[in-house]
Amino acid sequence: MEPKWLTWAKEIQAIAQTGLAYAKDVYDVERYQALRELSVDILANYTLESKETLRLSFANEEGYCTPKTDIRGVVFRDNSILLVREKSDGKWALPGGWADIGLSPSEVAVKEIREESGFETEAVRLLAVMDKKFHDHPPEAYHIYKLFILCRIVGGKAVEGLETSGVSFFSEDNLPELSIERNTVEQVHTMFQYLQNPSKPVILD
Repeated sequence: MEPKWLTWAKEIQAIAQTGLAYAKDVYDVERYQALRELSVDILANYTLESKETLRLSFANEEGYCTPKTDIRGVVFRDNSILLVREKSDGKWALPGGWADIGLSPSEVAVKEIREESGFETEAVRLLAVMDKKFHDHPPEAYHIYKLFILCRIVGGKAVEGLETSGVSFFSEDNLPELSIERNTVEQVHTMFQYLQNPSKPVILD
């Protein structure tokens, strides 16, 4: 579970962002701006991010505040799972990224796998929808839903992408150091459960 201070900061930011989207009275606008600044102060106090960075990212969005969606492609071959090494931290993750406007979740999964690993795939089924706050990820300013989508290889070959410096398949008992901002060890082990039991129901949260 995420720490309370993070939950409070995100909830205050959501109230502020939504309030600013609909407020008409100048005094209400000032109050919501003050709440937004309070959320920035909380995060700056507990993380290594500067207030300016937080204002430009976390507290710079407009409109009704909703969770972000991170989509991960799950690909197996010879009882091993496809992982890519992230240039940003040198650690390994299921290929994936933010959902894109205009693309379905399946289309995003296929696109991310192609861009990050070189493999052409087709989406098979949804495996899990997980709220990031319930899992052992590092603190994150945004409220994020993670979708894990099983895909099968239909072509292509292993090729590093703009954001990746390695592409490989790993067995469950030989996983590399994972980029836990993107996926935890427990989550990857959960994906292997679907390899062993294809009829396993979709996980919700």
